[in-house]
Amino acid sequence: MKIRRLRQLIAVARGQRPADLVLRGGRVANVFTGELLREDVAIVGDRIAGLGRYAGRVVHDVAGGVIAPGLVDGHFHLESTMLTPAAFARAVVPRGTTAVVMDPHEIGNVAGISGIRWLLAATRDLPLTFHCQAPSCVPASRLETTGGRIGSAGVRQLLARRQVLGLAEMMDYRGLLAGEADVLRKLAAAAGAVIDGHAPGLAGPALNAYLAAGPASDHESVQPGEAREKLRRGAFLMLRQSSVARDMTRLLPTIPAAARDRCLLVTDDLLPHDLLRRGHLDAVLREAMRAGGLQPVQAIRMVTLNPAAYLRLPRVGAVAPGWRADLVVFEDLRAFRARLVIRGGRVVARGGRLTVPATDRLAASPRLHRTVHVGRLSAEMFRIPARPGRCRAIRVRADTILTDQALVLPRLVNGVVAADPAADCAKLAVVERHVGSGRVGLGLVVGLGLRAGALATSVAHDCHNLVVAGMRDEDMLAAAREIQRMGGGLVAVQDGEVLARLPLPVAGLLTQEPLPRVAERMEALTRVARRLGVSLPHPFLTLSFVTLAVVPRLKLTDRGLVDVDAGRIVPLWVE
Repeated sequence: MKIRRLRQLIAVARGQRPADLVLRGGRVANVFTGELLREDVAIVGDRIAGLGRYAGRVVHDVAGGVIAPGLVDGHFHLESTMLTPAAFARAVVPRGTTAVVMDPHEIGNVAGISGIRWLLAATRDLPLTFHCQAPSCVPASRLETTGGRIGSAGVRQLLARRQVLGLAEMMDYRGLLAGEADVLRKLAAAAGAVIDGHAPGLAGPALNAYLAAGPASDHESVQPGEAREKLRRGAFLMLRQSSVARDMTRLLPTIPAAARDRCLLVTDDLLPHDLLRRGHLDAVLREAMRAGGLQPVQAIRMVTLNPAAYLRLPRVGAVAPGWRADLVVFEDLRAFRARLVIRGGRVVARGGRLTVPATDRLAASPRLHRTVHVGRLSAEMFRIPARPGRCRAIRVRADTILTDQALVLPRLVNGVVAADPAADCAKLAVVERHVGSGRVGLGLVVGLGLRAGALATSVAHDCHNLVVAGMRDEDMLAAAREIQRMGGGLVAVQDGEVLARLPLPVAGLLTQEPLPRVAERMEALTRVARRLGVSLPHPFLTLSFVTLAVVPRLKLTDRGLVDVDAGRIVPLWVE
């Protein structure tokens, strides 16, 4: 900070000159002590000068409101919202979010470093601070085909950028534990920076080894005992409340009071209609209070000071002298409805509406609009020749990205495996879409509830190949062809007719349409999926995770069925 600005800050803090902006009449949520204190907040430039009684050139009367630090999402994937950075900012800033930390490995898996550079460039001049982590696992595993690859040299390139704080979730925990050279080189490249973890189910010596190698957090805990062990070993615990994995609600009441300063509330993966209807971190705060066991200011700390401390953001996440003036004034501590939002000392939203522009200024490159390369599609690609015996099938469940292995006796028709609606068993295919290899992984999925038609998406974590679930090969073909025609997106088909669609032309992941329109299309897709028999709350998000070969237990990639625990491809048929 320049000497002139320091003198000005000191003079305002001492009450010798008026502040640029004063918030008067509210109660300050003190995240250091847990108190609610009735004080003015004086702001100079982008800093808080002091708390007490102050005069200002501009005074906002916030009587009855609660002045809190701006909310910080410590781990999320923008691509899951299907929005550009500008559209996302328009959605979350009026709700009180002033900073987010992206893990852009989705676009990295499609378009490599060039895709990440475009994404970072698209965040400029927006009323939301976009921090970033350098993807650690592009590809996430050697058992899938992606369009981009980022090695240790690419990690170093990204870490040199101002927006990049450290290394994103180290998903290849098997490679880390095995001491694979490529994994260790990435960890070494990020030494001294923040390294996010991803350690589903790790415990005992394996967890010790994983944390010793550098990861400092985890957002994959699903059981209370697992969460407590990670806290005991010094990890920051990210309690996830996403569209499909709602672990926070279950875990938060079980966290010991002494460990709550080591906890962050994060969204990870949010679908557009959830973002529009429920909200962002404001919704997480409401759900945290319903989960019980927390005082409101303590919950606020988990989305302000705690993430800032973990991510080493200097003087961010509290209402205190010299700290960055990222603030939100809530109407109360029940609804957490934002009355006023300030970022860097500037009012950016009032009454649920932006007061500054947030427009898409950067068009996606032509390369990002041409990422679906599947070649000639045919119904034969989806046929599974009959054999005697049982098949492995992926069992999906609501509210989790974990899957199980089921053994099923498939329905056979005319020498091929057919879907079986009576057994809740649909056919599943993953079509490689990056290099046009023609490779297709085939399998079965139970628990989806599909009874007719087909669903398809180019959003398929983390490889983002084309995934199709269906009851007839002809409908699966029609769905795949529509994705090809749109250049990426989501689609529902029955009897060869497209019933609903959501085009995602940017990398097959994003659209430049506004959130209300995207949410409307997403809700239409969900309604159609319901008519086709699916009962899961988020059928397309569930479908997008059946390819995630680094989260237990059985997944499907373009190379075949993956036994995640064993880290290898396994045959569809059980000998």
